[in-house]
Formats: sequence, C-alpha cells, structure tokens
Amino acid sequence: MTNKNDVEVTLQGEEAEEAKKEHFMDALIADTPTPPQAGELVEGTVSAIGRARVYVDMHPFGSGLIYGREYMNARDVLRKVSVGDIIAAKVVDTKNKDGYIELSLKEARQALIWSDAEEAVKHKKVLSLVVKEANKGGLIIEWQSIQGFLPASQLAAEHYPRVEDGDKDKILSELQQLVGQHLNVIIITADQKEGKLIFSEKGPQEKEEKEVKVSKYNVGDVLEGEVTGAVDFGVFVKLEEGLEGLVHISEIDWGLVENTRTLFTVGDKVKVKVIEVKDDKISLSIKQLRENPWVLASAKYKKDQVVDGVIIKYNKHGALASIEEGVAGLVHISEFASEAELRNALELGKKYSFKISLFEPKDHRMTLSFKEVK
Repeated sequence: MTNKNDVEVTLQGEEAEEAKKEHFMDALIADTPTPPQAGELVEGTVSAIGRARVYVDMHPFGSGLIYGREYMNARDVLRKVSVGDIIAAKVVDTKNKDGYIELSLKEARQALIWSDAEEAVKHKKVLSLVVKEANKGGLIIEWQSIQGFLPASQLAAEHYPRVEDGDKDKILSELQQLVGQHLNVIIITADQKEGKLIFSEKGPQEKEEKEVKVSKYNVGDVLEGEVTGAVDFGVFVKLEEGLEGLVHISEIDWGLVENTRTLFTVGDKVKVKVIEVKDDKISLSIKQLRENPWVLASAKYKKDQVVDGVIIKYNKHGALASIEEGVAGLVHISEFASEAELRNALELGKKYSFKISLFEPKDHRMTLSFKEVK
C-alpha cells in the first residue's frame, strides 16, 4: 500500500523538475539571438567575393549577400572590400529564393549618416559646410552626400538678405552671393523618413543672447551708433557688438528721402532714438531727434491760404510740392487733363504758387491746388 506522504513527495519532485525544465527553456530562449528583420542594420564578416557579388557571414543566421542593384549602388566601396573585413549592412530581405539574407550597403551607409545627423542635432554640433546653391527661400548645403536646406530665416544677421518688400528676385540675388562660401551651421532637423535635413547658421544660444542685449534698451533712449549698411528701405546702425538696429527710410528725415546711400556711408556715426523694442529686434529713428516741422507749420498755415512751393517729386497721384523743409503738399493729378499736362505745367525744381485746399498737420497731410490760384 502506497503511503500518502510518499505520493506528495513524488508530486513535489515532479513539479520541481518541470519548473527547472521551464526555467532552462526560458533561459535558452533568452540567450538565443533574434534573427535579423528587414530594415535592420547588421554587421558581418566578408566570407567570399564573386563577380558583382559579396558574401557576408551572418553567423548564426546563415550567409548574407550583396548583389544586383545593391552591388551596383555601392560598387565603388565594395571594390575596396577584402575577405575578412567586417562591414555594416541593412537587411533588404530575410531570405531570398536561394536562402541568402539580402543586404544593402548603400542603405546601411544612409542609415548611419542619418544616425550621425540625429547625434549632431542632439549635441548641437557645429559644422563648416560649403553653400552649393541658392533659391528664393534659402540655401542648399550638402553634408555627407545628403543635400539639406538652410532657410533664409535661419541665416546669421550678417548674411540675412536685407530686402524690405519681400521681393523674391532681390532675395535670390542677395543669397546667390553666398554660393561657394563656407558657413558654420548646426543641424536643427534630421528626418530620414521624410528625407529632411534642415540647417541653421544661428548658434543655439544666439537668439537668447540677442534678446538679452535688446532688453537693456527702452523706447525713448537716445544713443550713438555706427552705420553698418544703407539699403533701399533704410539704414542699419550698430549699437554694440553683435546688435544692430534699423532706421526705416520713413524715420530718417521729416522731409522726402529717396536714396539712403546719398545720405549715409558705412562707418558714419549717428545719433538715434529707440522707438520700438520687440523680441530680438530694435527699431530706431533719426528724425525724431529733430523738431517736427509740422508742429510749427500748424501755427503758420491754414486752409485756403496761398503759399509758394517747389516741385520735388512726381508720383501716380500727382506732384509733390515742398512748402518748407519737411513740409510738403500734394497737387493732385485730377486738376490736369493728363500726366503729361501736369509735368508740363509743374516742372521739377521750380517754384509755383498754390492754394491750400486741405490741411491736417497732425496727420502730416496737405493738399494744394494749382488751378485755383491761376
């Protein structure tokens, strides 16, 4: 007769043995390498080189093969490969009809490059690269055989195209001057799936540093600066190292300014007034340091008064006549049969008498009539 206790001991022993087997199998499975999947990067040893094909030992998963189109895509590199070399490749197919794991060296190189790009983004690595091309939106730059884009908005201040009206042809002309130059840039976007590589010439801390500099200035501050550039829409003035402000053409003088380059040259010292501080930008004025001639004019002139004025400019609305420095009125083209008649009657640089038909000094507006005086 079997003892009950002996049965229990036997069962416990069997359970322990079963648990031991399960633990062994789990450990065995855990230690067994996972077969490579399509799209994975793998390493192997070149075991043989045939005509337009390279065999790679993928122990313990068999042999890999680089051939056909994949061989042709990477033939320049593969010609330098010898038996015994360890190479990295990307799995294209886990098993072809002949039982080989198909590999791609070119795709592996691309994957490694994109991996390097992601590391460069992470560590904000500075790269010195040559500008290959320019378009209306920015610059084309090549890094490790991959073409990337540097948007105009990511250019440093000294390279930013200073084009006020956004004229794309003018922007392109400015950007084309950078082709062939070396720029120090960082990668700010690396997206292999989208094939997108975006550069920036602005250092990671540049914007923050500029904002700190700008924050020291307040609206109303009067400063002395140095002219660093005169362009169609205004004048750039350096206030301190690494910080420029813009004097828009409308803030240069109370009178008409048509060409900033005739008034300023690089290196000129000028006094300016801060009129706006926003983010990392600062706007300046030169004319606001002078007395507003329209304030004085408000006490001197009135509607229906006859005044003398010199014709200083034609525009699509008529002719502009200067009454005194900084105060001008419009003689509307509607008083004449045609633009030719207006120009014949009112010649540039000559003085004529006019009647003030509209006078709004607060808005700097004056309309003059030539025919009413005649």
